[in-house]
Amino acid sequence: MLGIIATLIIVVGAAITVALYITRKKSLQTHIQSVETENAKRIEVAQKEAQSVLTKAHSAAQDILAKSRIAAEEESKVKRQSLTQIEQRVMQKEKHLDSRESRLVEKEDVLNQEIEQAKQHKRKQETIINELSAKLEHVAGFSAEEAKQMLLANVERDVRQRAGKMIKDIEDQTKKIANRRAKEIVTDAIQRTAVDHVMPATTAVVQLQDDDMKGRIIGREGRNIRAFEFVTGVDVIIDDTPGAVILSCFDPIRREVARMALEKLVADGRIHPARIEEMVEKSRKELQDVIREHGERAADTIGLQFHPKIIELLGKLHYRTSYGQNILAHSLEAAHMAGIMAEELKVNVALAKRGTMLHDIGKALDFEQEGSHDDLGKEICIKYGESAEVINCIMAHHEGEEPDTIEAVLVMMADAISAVRPGARRESLETYVKRLEKLEALAYSFEGVEKAYAIQAGREVRVIVKPEIVDDSSTHKLAFDIAKRIETEMDYPGEVRVSIIRETRASSIAK
Repeated sequence: MLGIIATLIIVVGAAITVALYITRKKSLQTHIQSVETENAKRIEVAQKEAQSVLTKAHSAAQDILAKSRIAAEEESKVKRQSLTQIEQRVMQKEKHLDSRESRLVEKEDVLNQEIEQAKQHKRKQETIINELSAKLEHVAGFSAEEAKQMLLANVERDVRQRAGKMIKDIEDQTKKIANRRAKEIVTDAIQRTAVDHVMPATTAVVQLQDDDMKGRIIGREGRNIRAFEFVTGVDVIIDDTPGAVILSCFDPIRREVARMALEKLVADGRIHPARIEEMVEKSRKELQDVIREHGERAADTIGLQFHPKIIELLGKLHYRTSYGQNILAHSLEAAHMAGIMAEELKVNVALAKRGTMLHDIGKALDFEQEGSHDDLGKEICIKYGESAEVINCIMAHHEGEEPDTIEAVLVMMADAISAVRPGARRESLETYVKRLEKLEALAYSFEGVEKAYAIQAGREVRVIVKPEIVDDSSTHKLAFDIAKRIETEMDYPGEVRVSIIRETRASSIAK
């Protein structure tokens, strides 16, 4: 019974389940159908809407295309009208240019005719002017060029007078202010500078212990004195002056070498030609040391440093004179003045001193070198590394160049002050020395001349020639040629003797 009940329950449950399943399936099918129907409706609505949108878009695109076509046609029409107008204007301009060109051609023809007529008128005017000028020149008594020169001269004179008056007014105004200060500076420089000047002569005196020494100096038949004069180029004067021998020479360096050598010979007592040559050579070497000491002392005095070669040249200035004034002493004096003035004016003191110290350095060179002492000094300073400012000071002190700096002007002033102060220079001595230097320079200009000495106060030129170049037969012609050159190129009192010396030496050593 229970089994049947259970079976029934199972069957009923299964039937209920089947019924529920069928019911659920029908419900789902119904729902799916309704959903499908709804979706179909929605799709249909969407398709309708899409078709409507497409229709509207197509209609709008057609409208836009039509409007664009109309706008493009209108724009093309406007452009065609514009191009037509431009074309018309261009055609009008071409017509205008053509007519203008024709008018210009006509005007050019007219102008050419007028130019030709103007040329003819000008030729007629020139003919008339020339005739009138000739008549005026005939009446006035002078040419047109002379009249032009007179007119220019009158205008130039008038301008110069006006310019001179203006310059004078300006100078008067500035001088009132500057004169007092300039006088104070220059006066102070002169007062603070005290340099002793020794007026050199052309002779040197060597003292002797007794007059017997004079005979030994002369030597047997005068061989010692001739050898001494030959080697030194100095004229030895032995007269009645007790205990003294006089050495005469315009070149102070040669005279100093001779003095030192003669003093050594007198002290030694052995006087003969070989000994004389030895002492003269020794004295030359000693004098080089003395010259260097003079240069170093001068550089230390003004507190500047120089190249060793310039130091040597400064020392040589001690033995040079300018119008009787010792050049080294003059350079030192002028350097002190320039330094004082530069210090007062607050400019470069070292440059002023250096430029003044070197302004006459060219005078230290031997006279065989050509050129003014300004140019020679410039070459020296360039060679040994001096600055462009110092070189300008050297070239400007005799107005060879325009001064570029205030220091160059101070060099000019200091040089002039030192030169023109009372007792500084002696004109006659300088003229005399220059004449003797020119005598020697003239002799050196001939080929084969080894040494040349002007002696006897310029009354004799003693020329030593190279024996391998000048033979015995040529010495007379050389003496004649030198004498002729002296006659034509120099002014001198009395007469000048030219002596040619040709000597051949041969030596050997026995061991």
